[in-house]
Amino acid sequence: MQAVDKEVLKQVLDWLQAGEPCWLATVVQTWGSSPRPVGSLLACNRKGQIVGSLSGGCVEDDLLEKLTQGELAAEHAQFFQYGITAEETEKLGLPCGGHLYIVVEPQAPEETTLEHFSLLNEALDTRRCAKRTVNLKTHETRIESVDHHEPLAWDEDNEVLTHTYGPRYQLFVIGAGMVSQYLAEMALMLDYEVTVCDPREDLLSNFPLSGVTRVNDMPDDAVRDRASDPSTAIVALTHDPRIDDMGLMEALTTDAFYIGAMGSTRTSASRRERLLALDVSEDDLAKLHAPIGLPIGSKTPPEIAIAILAEVTACRNKKVQESREELAAVSAG
Repeated sequence: MQAVDKEVLKQVLDWLQAGEPCWLATVVQTWGSSPRPVGSLLACNRKGQIVGSLSGGCVEDDLLEKLTQGELAAEHAQFFQYGITAEETEKLGLPCGGHLYIVVEPQAPEETTLEHFSLLNEALDTRRCAKRTVNLKTHETRIESVDHHEPLAWDEDNEVLTHTYGPRYQLFVIGAGMVSQYLAEMALMLDYEVTVCDPREDLLSNFPLSGVTRVNDMPDDAVRDRASDPSTAIVALTHDPRIDDMGLMEALTTDAFYIGAMGSTRTSASRRERLLALDVSEDDLAKLHAPIGLPIGSKTPPEIAIAILAEVTACRNKKVQESREELAAVSAG
């Protein structure tokens, strides 16, 4: 979702900077079997160029025709519904019973609009959240910085759309080994944006999973540039202290909601001693989850990956302590 958002909003800005009007459409509500989730974006211009998707191909052609012929959102943002009748559903190929509600906004290459989309793109580029509010009755649009992602809200009575763009969650993985492969694959299924960092080019180039961002750099530099926000979990999985420790020293100074390192209890104790000797403070070191993952007796790479994601999820939901206590109670019988 986030990669598509960035692509759509960047294209809107590119068109506007070139002096070309366009439209931005957002899925604000769905009923029944909808092809795309709430918050999906589409941008198009008068030439018929389209970026993004509202329905996976069901309504895009019809929407483009209505826009270019002036039947919809000619001057101001407009709310529109697809799939209201059985005939329309059949004509457009929507899944049985599917309804798609969208807000379509015309965008003109004016100074305020250019500034608006420049701010949105800057927020996405720097992994910050920006909340955009569109009032269809007053034709007012505003943007504000927010600390975290919020669900899209559509107030149908007052015709107000509130949509937060920016990071949801990122998993930043140090090391391109086998555990990282399983962890990255599972994290993608949970809608994480996954970044894998490894200074060892041969390992990184052979990382088999698509859909992840690969970074061939030293982990401290990469963490500083890409993973210092509160929507990120950072895990160190190389088993090489020359790589892991460097990344952890930087990670422990960030606002990441989870920081963990793989290794046995003895290895973790040695790591803590090294980090303290490298002037990592006791307070910062207290953020480190090591040994990494919930203690489920994991041995194999996929089991370790499950344990890591379980703890990351629990920590993200501020329930890690409850999870550990419940697990201890179960283990004790």
